[in-house]
Amino acid sequence: MWISLCLFQLHTNATPIQTQDDSKQTNNLYISVKDAADQQPILGASIYIPELKIGTTTTVSGEASFTNLNKQRFELQASYIGYQTLKIEVDLKQKNRIEILLRPEENALSEIVIQSTRGTRTFARTPTRIEFIGGEELMEKGLMNSTNISMVLRESTGIQMQQTSQSSANQVIRIQGLDGRYTQLLKDGFPLYGGFAGGLSIMQIPPLDLAQFEIIKGSSSTLYGGGAIAGLVNMQSKRPEREAELDLMLVGTQASGATANTFYSKRNDRWGTTLFASGNLQKVYDPDDNGFSNLPETKTVTINPRLYYYPSKNTTFWLGLNGTFDDRLGGSISAIERDLDTYKEHNISHRLSSQASFRTSFSNQSSLEVKNSINHFNRDLHTRNYQFTGTQINTFTEANYTLSTDRIDWVFGTNLYTSSFDEGDSQFSRDQADSTIGAFVNNVYDLSEHFILETGFRTDYAVDWGVFALPRVSLLYKSDGAFTSRLGGGLGYKIPDIFTEDAERVNFQNVLGIDKDLLEAETSYGVNLDFDYKFSLGGSTTLSINQLFYLTAIENGLTLNSTANGFLEYRNAQDLTMSRGAETNVKINFGDFKWFLNYAFIDTQLNYLDGNPQIPLTARHSAGNIVMYETPEWRLGFESYYWGKQLLFNGT
Repeated sequence: MWISLCLFQLHTNATPIQTQDDSKQTNNLYISVKDAADQQPILGASIYIPELKIGTTTTVSGEASFTNLNKQRFELQASYIGYQTLKIEVDLKQKNRIEILLRPEENALSEIVIQSTRGTRTFARTPTRIEFIGGEELMEKGLMNSTNISMVLRESTGIQMQQTSQSSANQVIRIQGLDGRYTQLLKDGFPLYGGFAGGLSIMQIPPLDLAQFEIIKGSSSTLYGGGAIAGLVNMQSKRPEREAELDLMLVGTQASGATANTFYSKRNDRWGTTLFASGNLQKVYDPDDNGFSNLPETKTVTINPRLYYYPSKNTTFWLGLNGTFDDRLGGSISAIERDLDTYKEHNISHRLSSQASFRTSFSNQSSLEVKNSINHFNRDLHTRNYQFTGTQINTFTEANYTLSTDRIDWVFGTNLYTSSFDEGDSQFSRDQADSTIGAFVNNVYDLSEHFILETGFRTDYAVDWGVFALPRVSLLYKSDGAFTSRLGGGLGYKIPDIFTEDAERVNFQNVLGIDKDLLEAETSYGVNLDFDYKFSLGGSTTLSINQLFYLTAIENGLTLNSTANGFLEYRNAQDLTMSRGAETNVKINFGDFKWFLNYAFIDTQLNYLDGNPQIPLTARHSAGNIVMYETPEWRLGFESYYWGKQLLFNGT
């Protein structure tokens, strides 16, 4: 059980309204409220007549009404969170029906554009099921944990952060019960931190320079290639604006930790820049006094500068660098404090990566993007009597072209991904080099006012592993405002490497290298179905319910098995790895209060060669509860989370 209490300042924005005439003379008033961008009704908008001291809220169809009014001329106010509250004059002698079109400002949350699908569609018109975490929630979680993004992800329904090392506190993302290697991490569409870096990835990404998170659960390999069997997490960075931004954050904890973060951004007509820097110091921490660290002694420094160039209003080029130094020492408290030669685990890692992106628009309907990244990662892992050292170099290059019309969006692209791991001196042959080239096409088509279809297809050729054909399809149904549903599915794959949670748990000791002649790539299929329904409970109270069902199956799952001579080798499982479950999210608005409830049921079976189930380190049940009081200036919240019991590898 985890509980927190937080209080901080909140700012909201709003936008204007427009009216539409009707000519019937009466003392009744009929109002329709819609979003000006997509003409969708707005549920729960507040309508108030100050002079008469009466008010109401809109229904699921965006409608509201007043009957038997004792005045025919008065001022009316319309408001909704994220929109500007404006006043209009109403004369019932001239009209008794008005249509109010709320227009969000440039930074309004209702105009969220999803980047993970590579298109320019808003959140409400994207058939692929995507979970969005925006700036306000990122700010809140950044105050609670400013060193890394683990808290942001841990509190998302159906996601568990699994610690892979008791001594170093390394963590991986488990989406819907599947191992962390099946989740692809992206930042601004660039792949991040796979392979040897996987166990440290979450711990080395601070949240202060991030604008939003986009989470896709289920196979996403069609858009992004191998590795996205369980899903992907795409983090979007803050972009420079004409008004300079400077954020400074200093945090201290009762666990003897201290963090300093700073972020600066500014742009003009031609140039822009962002600069993020972070430093974290943590003393070894043993709250239960069992002699072993719960938090390791840590020293981390991160710096991430970016330079933007705008040669024209239709073209943007940016270049970024990222450098991270991380030193983690955990294990026996006495061994750490006295520098004794007993059990300790020491991780020293260095990362240097570059990102370059060029994007130009030929018109309002078409654009071209070319991007490249190079990632150099070095890690030195020491235990009492063992050392594992290696260097990993990854490159990623992609070109994609988008074409949009009123009813159809196209994305065409090709990319090249290379990965090379070179181990230091070792008795094992564990060096590995892989190259994959792929081409993809994705289409989103408005079949009608209520149905939107998304289809995609990718073909990848992975050297030494073969050709992979990856189709996907998603269908969105939208009613007149109260009900939406998404149905989607697709295929995925993952190239084997030695960097799994099982190997990380034993610090890669006695783990044999990948035998490309013996093993096959892991392949998967998955499907998910969700329903979203919102309605009014009367007055200013509204209820929204989202229900998700999912299933993912993996063939040739990679398992680590003991050999007769005491080594550990990888083999393909003969049986399916199956993950299935359900997620429920409930949101209730009543006045200035919001209440969020969530529950996840995760049923995952991972199978060995002999068909016996492997014990998954995933809780079968988890739930969350958030109560929030929110005004234009302040937010006060209380959160509580529950994770059920989970079995360890020894069955306890």
